[in-house]
Amino acid sequence: MATTTTTRVFNNGNSQAVRIPREYRLDTSTVLIFRNDNGDLVLHPIPDEPEQREARLLDILNRFDAEDIVAFEEAHRDQGGIQERETL
Repeated sequence: MATTTTTRVFNNGNSQAVRIPREYRLDTSTVLIFRNDNGDLVLHPIPDEPEQREARLLDILNRFDAEDIVAFEEAHRDQGGIQERETL
């Protein structure tokens, strides 16, 4: 049986919106929406075109500032040495 989650419906300007929980996030910026014979709303992800993916990636990267980069470098600077492991 599929897992279910209850979430919130709210107004966003003149539109109605649904909060999508993290475990159901979509990896696209466009969806096909329709109502099936049971009356359920169905969201079907439409894959982004490569140009759209590139633009979204650049948008995300442009949100990083110098402080973010320093914090990232500090967090990943000391990864430790190679671990000695028993041979299989």
